[in-house]
Amino acid sequence: MRWHQDGRLHFALGLEDTFIPQTRPGERALDEYELTQHYTHWHEDLGLAAASGATMLRWGVPWHRVNPAPDGWDWSWLDRVVDRFDQLGLTPIVDLMHYGTPLWLERQFAHRDYPARVAEYAARLADRYQGRLTCFTPLNEPLLNAIYCGQFAHWPPYLSSDEGLVALIRALTRGIVSTQRAIAEVAGDEASFVHVEASFRFAGEVAANRDEVDHLRHRAFVMEDLVTGRVWDDHPLAPYLLRHGFSDDDLDWARRNTAWPDVMGVNYYPAGQTEIFETQERHSGGPLDPRPRRNDWTTGLTEVLTAWAERYGRPVMLTETAITGDDAQRQAWLDDSVAAVRDLRAQGVDVVGYTWWSLIDMIEWTYRYGTKPPSQYQLNMGLWRLEADDTGAMRRLRTPLADQFRRHALAGRADSAERRQRRADENETAPA
Repeated sequence: MRWHQDGRLHFALGLEDTFIPQTRPGERALDEYELTQHYTHWHEDLGLAAASGATMLRWGVPWHRVNPAPDGWDWSWLDRVVDRFDQLGLTPIVDLMHYGTPLWLERQFAHRDYPARVAEYAARLADRYQGRLTCFTPLNEPLLNAIYCGQFAHWPPYLSSDEGLVALIRALTRGIVSTQRAIAEVAGDEASFVHVEASFRFAGEVAANRDEVDHLRHRAFVMEDLVTGRVWDDHPLAPYLLRHGFSDDDLDWARRNTAWPDVMGVNYYPAGQTEIFETQERHSGGPLDPRPRRNDWTTGLTEVLTAWAERYGRPVMLTETAITGDDAQRQAWLDDSVAAVRDLRAQGVDVVGYTWWSLIDMIEWTYRYGTKPPSQYQLNMGLWRLEADDTGAMRRLRTPLADQFRRHALAGRADSAERRQRRADENETAPA
């Protein structure tokens, strides 16, 4: 039985793993492992994850480091990390792609060979760690990736049009399908796949902006719709895709080449997922000039998990959530979001996992455009807080949230054990 079929609510943590190694004037490389010093503290960090009560960790492989040249591979650091996962009995959900590509891949996601290159990387990794790394996310938040890189020229390859967005949609969805297929050919039934997408909600003056809101609501699902073969001629976004760069052959390829997830992961941050439309002043919606946001707390969380479960008929997992603020505010969200997930399970929604993002604080992406040291861009999202000492070393300081997360995780294990025992007793007493 696979992990997502055992009836448990699995408690997981994530480790922020955005990798944008490319630079240009006015920009710095964004490698979260380097900025949080995870490359140095990886042994300790994985130990903290296990001590938190989590049984799973969303953890990304830095493709740009293990594949530093087109035909060059360096597994030395990753070998030691995988050994540590084995030692701890901690199951990694392997983020194969969290935004960035290697430096040698010109035009990055827009390179014609991107799907083949990312599939080669995935296959080599799956082969090297066969039987040890078995749970994979082909690409984190593909729609956000396409928007940042293809529409708003925020990240490489810096495209800024509908045509750019559609080009990225085609490349990334083909990359997901090719990656999943390549891993399955190596690992067979041993492999399981967690697709992970950001959630998008819209409120405010939606009636006055009906056409745009409808487009954005359909767009929220377009990446997963494409990789699961759901975009036919009657799909609401098919005309948009064809108008801006897709061909009939592209749509036909997507229908014939699919990659269904075993678990559909959804990321939800209460303070940022609900965009507000205003009739008096229109906003660009870009990452540097967003629409106003509204915190809809667990109402939004319940809505998005239910919507994704119903749309794809797969178990769902909350694959990222957190809130910034003081420890009391953050604990309130932890407690309320766990309670909301438990309520959904009680109502019959197949929610199989809960993930706090992240284990340690992260460095805000605005670091890329700034000049100050990493500690000046720190977001207090972790169970362990980062604190730079006089030498610049980032110490890991336990917060009260770590203890509260552990209580939830251990309670989840106890509940699951009780349910399994109850089912076993019922089977024993059932008439033959």
